[in-house]
Amino acid sequence: MRFLDIWKRDDEGPATDGGEAAVARAGQALAPGVPVADEAAVVEALRGVFDPEIPVNIYDLGLIYDLRIAADGTTAIEMTLTAPACPVAGEMPGQVADAVAQVAGVGAVEVRLVWDPPWDRERMSDAARLELGWM
Repeated sequence: MRFLDIWKRDDEGPATDGGEAAVARAGQALAPGVPVADEAAVVEALRGVFDPEIPVNIYDLGLIYDLRIAADGTTAIEMTLTAPACPVAGEMPGQVADAVAQVAGVGAVEVRLVWDPPWDRERMSDAARLELGWM
């Protein structure tokens, strides 16, 4: 089950433009004793999610700012988009949460959309730059 919350920034949340953050959640807690996924498996899932306007996955575009996997499989991701006016701003965090929640060994997933620091081309991997002809 997935849902999207938008709330006013609190002291624990990341700074975002306008003081708001979009958060999507998916998955559920792992049963005790289930092996927890490693970061490489989660990154592979992230590489399966593409920005609809740019034919490169969100990981290599540099849209993933932070990825944390807790000992119980709970996974927290902070991400951004190429521009605040991106037409998928309301959908992309949910797509990311759903993709990561499908990874074996991942429990509950929380994806937080942030705007600070702003994305720029320097965050892209060399593979993404090559794919777009920017090298």
